[in-house]
Amino acid sequence: MGAAVVLASSKTAPEVSVLQKEMGLDQWPAIVENGAGVLGQSAEPTYARLRAALDSLPDAVRHLFVGFGDLTVDQIADVTGLPSDAAALAAQRMFSEPGNWSGNDAELAAFKDQLGALGISARQGGRFLTLSFGGTKADRMGEIIANLRPIHTVALGDAPNDIEMLEAADYGVVIANFHSKRLPKLKNEASGRVIRTKEAGPLGWNRAMMELLDRLEHEAQEQG
Repeated sequence: MGAAVVLASSKTAPEVSVLQKEMGLDQWPAIVENGAGVLGQSAEPTYARLRAALDSLPDAVRHLFVGFGDLTVDQIADVTGLPSDAAALAAQRMFSEPGNWSGNDAELAAFKDQLGALGISARQGGRFLTLSFGGTKADRMGEIIANLRPIHTVALGDAPNDIEMLEAADYGVVIANFHSKRLPKLKNEASGRVIRTKEAGPLGWNRAMMELLDRLEHEAQEQG
């Protein structure tokens, strides 16, 4: 079809580069580290500054967040389920710090407030709380759309940090995720521009895309 498939992930550039090559998608851009960067684009790394800011927080909240930078490669493999070689790629971060939060909601709010005072945002993904100095998947998607100028844009995701991207695309697909809290009702959902799948993972992704392609073809025929 000539349609671009742009991976948008919290994974690092080295991780996504491997996936692109395996999937035959390395001719397209890819959004990495939850929107903090785009694969192939040069940008000044901010990870060391992010870690320094994180470590400057009071221990009362700092010890409740365990990021990848606090773990060995073997420990990253344990918490992610990745094999050791993939976990080593996950540790090669440039812009963002994913991790697990062990405190309560009030402590999390205090943690986010203190991070915000340092210019750091904290966004919940499907599995990890990810810290960065800003930039979202929707921001990077907008830049890629401006460059590629597609006829239609479709965004698919299953986590809170996908919401802006899902709402900004022409069509958003909320993939079922039975391991996390259901996403709230999104903008454009009532109009049918945002849809939800019943199946999780690749099955939900595939079924949604096949049905959406049929829908777009039908609409194109009706228009002309």
